[in-house]
Amino acid sequence: MLLALMDEAYTGSSIEDQSGNSGSDDSGRLDLADPMFLDLLKDENDGIAAKHWTSPTISSTLQAALNSPQSDRLKQSLKMAPHFLTVFFATALRDVNNSLLCALIPVVMSRYAAMFPDKDFSFEVRKKLSDFLLAAFQRSPDIIALLKKPITDRLGEAHGNPAKMELALHLCWAIGEHGAGGIKHKDVARELFENLELLLYENLATSRLGLSQDPGFDSMGASSRKSSQARLLCFVVTAIAKLATCHNELLPRARVSLAKVARSRTSDRRVWQRACDYLGLMNEPAICLSVLGPSTAQGNGPGIVNWSEGGTKMVAHIPFYLLAEQKGKTIIE
Repeated sequence: MLLALMDEAYTGSSIEDQSGNSGSDDSGRLDLADPMFLDLLKDENDGIAAKHWTSPTISSTLQAALNSPQSDRLKQSLKMAPHFLTVFFATALRDVNNSLLCALIPVVMSRYAAMFPDKDFSFEVRKKLSDFLLAAFQRSPDIIALLKKPITDRLGEAHGNPAKMELALHLCWAIGEHGAGGIKHKDVARELFENLELLLYENLATSRLGLSQDPGFDSMGASSRKSSQARLLCFVVTAIAKLATCHNELLPRARVSLAKVARSRTSDRRVWQRACDYLGLMNEPAICLSVLGPSTAQGNGPGIVNWSEGGTKMVAHIPFYLLAEQKGKTIIE
């Protein structure tokens, strides 16, 4: 039922149950006349165009809800929503194809910063959303290349408010961890790399990320803003280094970017130290690939470590493992 609902919502078509083990005797086409299914698909606005989240009507409604005691129904809804999302996302990751995931992920990203302003509710739901995004990219890294445009749009909004910045952090991590979708997506990697460069240079040019323009940061002190900026820059620097490690043609540009951070006097010490560390790693290609390369990277050359096999190695194996198990003659002086 949930799969049919998702397919109907995102593609306008319906799903056939071809597994034959759905728990019922009916393994054919789902009955779209099912009253429950039709109720789930009904237009809650009765044909009226939905109000944009930033519209005055929605803003006044949210303000009224915040200024009034929460009803029992609202309290229960806030508690139930995260559990429903857990089931929804678990089902999507288990059974949904990449086409539906590509339709769902932009919706999730758009909702990340548009949420009912209850602190506990927002924290729980954003955690569910970010976990789903990272799990979806882990399951199908190619999705990053397919969703290049919405991802770059979200990176461009990283200075908007805390929620958008948090989303950008997760996207930066996914881009670096999965090499922008893999070694075959060189054009996409270059474009995403350029967006990361732009985000980096913008933040090097201004020590405050432009956050003072957003009311979401009014309640935050200068130290909090500085910490948020440093955290974002750490993720951007890491993504640049990892992306260049996966796509060697980007290495010269990555060295230039990291060198600018290392020379910048306004950089937070953590960001400066990370840039210097990555520059040092890049002078040792094999070690750099072991540390910064994607988990799916292939290679058995000297110095390249397959960390997934770490549990099968003893401490005594480490020197030979770094040499690709090429045991040479023992030299006694």
